This record gives sequence, structure tokens and C-alpha cells, in this order.
Amino acid sequence: MQSSRPLNIEYPPRLKLAHIPTPLQFLPRASQRWGHGKRIWIKRDDLTGSTLSGNKVRKLEFFAAYAREQGYDTLITCGGVQSNHARATAGVCAQLGLRCELVLRGSSLPDEGNVLLDHLFGATIQLVAAKDYQANLDAILDETANRHASQGHKALVIPTGGSNGLGIWGYIAGAEELLGDVLNAGLGQSVIVCATGSGGTQAGLTLGMALHPKGPPVVGVAVCDDAEWFNQKVEQDIAEARRLWPELPTCHPTPLTLDDYIGAGYGLAGPDVYGLIRDLAALEGIVLDPVYTGKAFHGLVSELALLAGHCSVSDGGNSEIRQMFAHAEDVIFVHTGGIFGVFPHREGLRLALDRL
Repeated sequence: MQSSRPLNIEYPPRLKLAHIPTPLQFLPRASQRWGHGKRIWIKRDDLTGSTLSGNKVRKLEFFAAYAREQGYDTLITCGGVQSNHARATAGVCAQLGLRCELVLRGSSLPDEGNVLLDHLFGATIQLVAAKDYQANLDAILDETANRHASQGHKALVIPTGGSNGLGIWGYIAGAEELLGDVLNAGLGQSVIVCATGSGGTQAGLTLGMALHPKGPPVVGVAVCDDAEWFNQKVEQDIAEARRLWPELPTCHPTPLTLDDYIGAGYGLAGPDVYGLIRDLAALEGIVLDPVYTGKAFHGLVSELALLAGHCSVSDGGNSEIRQMFAHAEDVIFVHTGGIFGVFPHREGLRLALDRL
């Protein structure tokens, strides 16, 4: 196997929680249907575990190691009601014997999907109305940590999605692994595509690939907010990592984000996304989720279709990204997991099946 690390990068402490390396898999039927002459590959980070599946486990390897080193006995984190990150955090806490409290945005707790697993893992759930969550999240997290402290516990607050200067190490390491996959598969000029919802996965991949001379560009497909917000968040997370680890080699990657495929909003999917999830599952036996990966894969195949339709790659705000797609031979989609998010969307998926 070829080495993918020409630079000597010392990683922060890390606990082995994820089942890695994950496979890089060629999608022959998806390539034939949607590739328009380009090969589509998928990095199977949905296989990082079973109940701990997905991209969040890579980040939690670094948070858990930090918590253990610093003597924390409780992890607190936040997200939407069906947050994959919250579920993964609850699972890690159960695995390591830590206490866990989840601050979840919503009006009710459906006993299905990630929420059911949160309960099974023994997490305490604090449900916060969306308006209050949006306006006061930092204060709510501080109050929650202080409450645990008053009870004699030391609580580490992990931000949304595990996305900060520490969490992005999960995908700095993931970029090294993926670049090794690319080199060993003998891929040509490539573009990497991932869903971006809190920015940390995109930030880690963007910095990780930029640290290597042969690193392909990384495009995040936004599932909420806009490209400007995500580009700033990626730069913020990278800057924080550099402040904490000044020995990181100097490079200045440009974040690349598409925000044309958000649809009706975060957690909301339309017939195009549901239909794509149905079609990919039938073609390749791979299941995407409607919140993250389904939207991002829809963005990928839509961009390839635009190019095949001879649209001008110099038009619009996405011209730089479209130039990259135009020149790529291989497109690599990072499957960040989210399988349990399928079940709360069963009605939309059933309608997609009915339309066959």
C-alpha cells in the first residue's frame, strides 16, 4: 500500500472507536446512470460501526481521548431531535462508561430512529423549543454543564456536530486514509464531495487534503445555511486547529461549498431526493438518508447532469466548482452515515416507491 503522508503530522491523543479504514467502493451502475462519462466512487464511512456508524465517530475518537485525559466523566452535546452526532455521542458514552446529556432542538421526542437509540444508550435528553434553541444555545449548554458541576461531575461540552478545532482532526485523519485509497486505486483527476451540516467534516477533509501535494479538492454540499456561512465556518475551524496546534504545516485551502440543493430546509426532503435514495438503493444496495447524504448525492448527480447538458461552467457563483467537476475523471462521494434518519422519513420514501 502506498503511503499517503509525505508530511510528519503528529495527531492529538485518539481513542480507537471507529472500524477503520473504511472501503472505497466503485459504483458501476450509478456511474453508468449518472456519471456522464465520469466514474463515481463512494467512501463507505457509513461502515465505521453499527450503532456508532457514520462520520461523527471519527471526530469522537479525539473528543473521547481529550475527555479521558482531562478527567471528564460527562459529555454534553446538542443537535436536532434526530441528530446523528447526538446518537453517536450517547453510544460512545455508553461504551466508555461516561454520563451523557443531549440538548435536542424540537417540540416532541418521537420514539424512533436516533431518539430510540439515545434512550437505549441511557442518555438524558433535554428538549428545547426551536426558537429558544436558536437564540440561547450557548447559554443553555453552559447552564447544563454548571448543573452537572453542582452535582459533583465534570462535563465536557461538545459543539454541534463535533465541529471545532479538535473535532476536525477526525477528518484530517480521514483525508489521509482516503488519499491512500485514491493512490492505491490508481484514480485519475478527482473531486471529493460530502454533505455539510455543521462544517467539521468539510473542514477536516479540506485541510487534510491541502496538507498533501496530491490531495484532491473537496466540495461540501450544504444541507442548511448558505455557502458563505459554511466557507466561513470551515475557515474558522481550521484557524482554531492552527491556534491549538501551531506545528501544523502552513497551507491556506479555499473552502468550496454548493448551496443549491438545500430544498425546503434542514431535515426536509422532496420527491427528487427520495427518488434518488430509492434508485441508488436498488442499483447499488447502498442506502442514503434524506437529511444529509441524500441531498449531497443529489447535488453531485445534478452537477454532473448540468455539465452533460453543456451548461457553461463559467456561469454563476459555482463556476470554480463546476470547472473542477468538468476536469475530473473520478468523483468520490463520502458517505457520512445517517441510516437511522431514514425511518422518520418513511412516508416520503413510501411515496417514492409508489411512483415506480
